[in-house]
Amino acid sequence: MTLTHQGLQAVVSAAQMQSIENWLFDRGMPVAALMEKAALHIANRLQVLYPLAKYPRIGVVVGPGHNGGDGLVVARELTLHGYHVKVFQSLEQLKPLTQNHTNYAKSLGIPWLDGVNALAHCDLIIDGLFGVGLTRPITGAIADLITTINILPIPIVSIDLPSGIHTDTGEILGVAVQAERSFCLGLWKRAHFQDRALPYLGQTELLNIGLPPQAIAEVLGHGWPLQVLSSDQGKEALFPRRPLVTHKYQQGHLLLICGSQQYAGGALLSCLGARATGVGMVTVAVPKSVTSLIHSQCPEMLVHGCLETHSGAIAGLGNLNLASYSAIALGPGLSLDVGPVVEEVLNVACPLILDADALNKVAQQKLLPLLAQRTAPTVLTPHGGEFKRLFPDLDQGDRLTAAQTGAVRSQTTVLLKGAKTIIADPTGPTWLIKDSTSALARGGSGDVLTGLMGGILAQPSDLPLVQRVAGVAWWHAQAGIFAAQQRTVLGVDAQHLAEYLLPTYRRWTAGESITDRPGLVPRCTRPFDG
Repeated sequence: MTLTHQGLQAVVSAAQMQSIENWLFDRGMPVAALMEKAALHIANRLQVLYPLAKYPRIGVVVGPGHNGGDGLVVARELTLHGYHVKVFQSLEQLKPLTQNHTNYAKSLGIPWLDGVNALAHCDLIIDGLFGVGLTRPITGAIADLITTINILPIPIVSIDLPSGIHTDTGEILGVAVQAERSFCLGLWKRAHFQDRALPYLGQTELLNIGLPPQAIAEVLGHGWPLQVLSSDQGKEALFPRRPLVTHKYQQGHLLLICGSQQYAGGALLSCLGARATGVGMVTVAVPKSVTSLIHSQCPEMLVHGCLETHSGAIAGLGNLNLASYSAIALGPGLSLDVGPVVEEVLNVACPLILDADALNKVAQQKLLPLLAQRTAPTVLTPHGGEFKRLFPDLDQGDRLTAAQTGAVRSQTTVLLKGAKTIIADPTGPTWLIKDSTSALARGGSGDVLTGLMGGILAQPSDLPLVQRVAGVAWWHAQAGIFAAQQRTVLGVDAQHLAEYLLPTYRRWTAGESITDRPGLVPRCTRPFDG
């Protein structure tokens, strides 16, 4: 993989993107040349996705800045390829380069529309209003314009970002274009991974406009603080090559602490997730009343029956030797009636994964300061509600900043579940999982993830723990996507999700891809509910 392609994994703020572009301009690249490169890529993709025979009439809505200039170059190129293009100019005053493109487009005979209602006769609308860098709320006539085109039963394609979205936080600045598709130019922007922006982005596709790797490195350094996990990195993180001569205890011993009478299924689903990893040994600590379920469904696992509370939760771990495990995961199905189990495991010297009610107990018992004192790695896997209980003062409107702040504060690796899962570490990079599916928005999917995480982290590896955690989240999402392709979005319950983990792995080893295009991200909603 070349440096240029690696650079496309970086995720940037508006200021960082501007600095990268300024690096180019300072070294002699004309602004107009970069605009031409970007717009030509857009025009080429539009001709593939919206062919002339089906979408002959194109309306281009242009703003005063360089996003509008991009739109005008796109209008010109589509006109030269036979499309019937019309332009609606939102504001009279334009930047000089945008004005130049306006003059040239008019000289080619491209018509300008007098009113926005004329766009109703188009087959496709191109949003070139504002794009990246907008910070002020949209009001007045521009707000009315966006509201009008949103109402029209016509697909909208946005350049870089739908107009009206804050580039960094994903905040909707009064009103925003609701795009069917967005073309992200050069590098992913932070807004592409913020939940509140996702309903407006539609399908998002990253267009490689040839940013020099030197420019990216100059602004971001060689270790990007925020980046998308690639498929190669995901595979590398999951399954290091096993030596020919080994035995089960050299391939890790995971302890799962999970389940209660009420939520016995959570324990089983975690076991199914762990089973898929090939970890050498698994011990499952569950209430005594749940042991028969685990014995019958996972006969290869060691089962430790724990004393129970009056409600059927684990009362304590008894005589378990916690020092004998290479990773411990707890939380799925525990219930809030569980005894002081979280407190019992806080001093273990191996990786510790906390999920579900283990997180709720941490919040309830105010144990975060003790987590921060641990010397071994700790992984927290909250969904939004659990994260709020752990860090009630952190605003999840900007989920990226919230996850990073939570990781630093707790000195743990935080996997914040969502439509775009975030894996933040107090010292390393923050990883993002860009491909997912709303099929995972079902109870129990998080239980499978916990077992999967424990099984991978229990095995020996020289890779950074945060990358391995990100790899597990990526595998989990890819299995959900594959299962949804085979069973539909509604047919992916947690048990079937677990069944698709190894078939997903087999497809990778055969060189097959789960997603159709590596730069294409389908429209998705929050995938985690379990």
